[in-house]
Amino acid sequence: MSVMNAWSAAIPRFPGQVNEDNIYIHGNPEWNQVQKMIFRQVTSPGIAHYSYYLGSGRSAAVIDPRRDSGIYLDLAKENDQKISMVFETHRNEDYLIGSREIETRTGAPVYHGPVTPFGYGNTVKDGDRFILGDLEISVLETPGHTLDSISLVARDRNVSGEPFLVFTGDALFSGDVGRTDLIGPGKVAEASGMLFDSLWQKIIPLGDPVIICPAHGAGSVCGVEISDHPLTTIGYEKAANPHLAKTRDEFIGNKTREVTYVPPYFRKMEVLNLSGPPVIGDMPDIASLSPGELKERARQGARVLDIRGPGSFGAGHIPGSLSIWRDGLAAFMGWFLDYESPVILVDDFNLGLDAVQRHFVWLGFDNLLGYLSGGFSSWFKAGEPFSRHGVWSVHELERVLEENREGLYLLDVRDIHNRGKNGHIRTDHHTYLGHLPGHLPTVPRDTPVIVYCDAGFKGCTAASILSMNGFHNVTNILGGMTAWRSAGLPVEQ
Repeated sequence: MSVMNAWSAAIPRFPGQVNEDNIYIHGNPEWNQVQKMIFRQVTSPGIAHYSYYLGSGRSAAVIDPRRDSGIYLDLAKENDQKISMVFETHRNEDYLIGSREIETRTGAPVYHGPVTPFGYGNTVKDGDRFILGDLEISVLETPGHTLDSISLVARDRNVSGEPFLVFTGDALFSGDVGRTDLIGPGKVAEASGMLFDSLWQKIIPLGDPVIICPAHGAGSVCGVEISDHPLTTIGYEKAANPHLAKTRDEFIGNKTREVTYVPPYFRKMEVLNLSGPPVIGDMPDIASLSPGELKERARQGARVLDIRGPGSFGAGHIPGSLSIWRDGLAAFMGWFLDYESPVILVDDFNLGLDAVQRHFVWLGFDNLLGYLSGGFSSWFKAGEPFSRHGVWSVHELERVLEENREGLYLLDVRDIHNRGKNGHIRTDHHTYLGHLPGHLPTVPRDTPVIVYCDAGFKGCTAASILSMNGFHNVTNILGGMTAWRSAGLPVEQ
C-alpha cells in the first residue's frame, strides 16, 4: 500500500458556492472594481519562517500565517482590504499555524490540502481556483514533505494567464528541498519519490520566470542547507539547486541518506496543527518577578531560563538555570523546555522581551510566567547565591591540550553538518547539543569537561545542562571553532 493510500481519509470538501468553472469567489464583488495588488513577505526570525500577505482590489489572502496574527490584520487595514481567505501549504511541524487566529478575528475561511484529517478548515484539491481581485490562485497537490502539501500558483488575469508566483511551502526552497523523514518510519524513500515527482511534474513545468515563494529561509530546521535568499525563481533553482541536478534514483538515494534532527516539540506541533491550535487573540501578559518571587516559583517547579550571552552566563548565573541565548531560543527551547513547567526569563536589562515572548507563542509554549525584575543584577544585589562555570579562549585551550591532553574530556556539541564542513579539534568527542541530555552517561564525571561549538553560544547551553546535572568542572570555549580556525590552529576533517 502506498503512503498516500495508507493515510487517505474521507475529508469533507468546502461546502461554499463555486461558479461553473469550479472557481471560489470570496468577498463582495463590488470590492474588486478598485484594483491594487499588494505582496508582502512576513519573516519570523529564529524559526526562519516566511508567511505571505497577497492582496488585490479590496480582498486579500494570507498564506501560512504565524500565530500572532495582528501583523496581517494591520496590513489589511493599512491597504483598505479584507482578508478573505487563509491557506496552509501543509501541516507544519516547527511552529504553530495562525490560521484559526485569523479565522476567529475576520471570519476568513481556512483552506488546506487533502489526505490529512484536519479538525478545522476546508479541504482543497488539485485544480481548485480562487479569485482575489485581478489575481487567480490555483491549487497544485505537491506531496512529499507531508502528504497534504499543496503549492499555490498566482496569476494576474489583468496582465496574462501565465503563472507569476508559486507559494511552494516546504516542497522547494532556495538551494534546497523539503525534508522527507517526517511522514513516518521506513517511508523516507517513498516520500522522496513523491517529492521528486511533485517538483518535476507540478512546480518546475510552471516555467523558469516564475517566482518561488518558499515557507522557510536559511537556518530553518525544515531543510538542511537552505540558501539565504528570501525569494528565488524556478529558472535559478534549476541552475543552482543541487537537488534538481539529480535523477529520480539519485534524488531518493540522497534523501534517504540525509542526516536530520527531530526536536521533541515537533510532536506537539503536529498534534496541535492537526486539531487547530488554541486561539490566544492578543499577546498574553507576563509578570515581573522579584528575586524572592523567582526563588519561590523555582522551588515550586518553574524553569529558570537565562537568555544572556555566554560570557555573562559563565561569569555568574542563578543556580540550576538553563542557558539559551536570545537568538537561539527558537532553535533550542523546543529541545529542552516542556509544555507544563512555567518558565521565568533572566536577562541583563529586560529590553525587547516582547520579541522574546513571540518565540514562545510561535512554538506553543503558553507557559511563560514572567521575568526577573531588574535583570540578573537584582539577583546578586539581593544577596542571593550564584554559580559559575569556566570560560576559556581558544589559546588557553591550545595550551592545556598541549600540556595535558589525556586529563580532560573535549566535547564538540555542533550539528554533524557544521562539524563535517568546518572540521574539528583532534581527539575530541562529538554529541549534538540537542541529544546531550540523553547522552550524559557517556560523559565522565571525574574529568574536566571542555565544551566547544561554532562560536560559544551552544557551548554555553551545553555547559548549563552539564552543570545542572551535577558536572562541577565544566568550561566553555568562547569563540568556538570559528575562533580556533581564525587563530590558525590545527583542524582535522
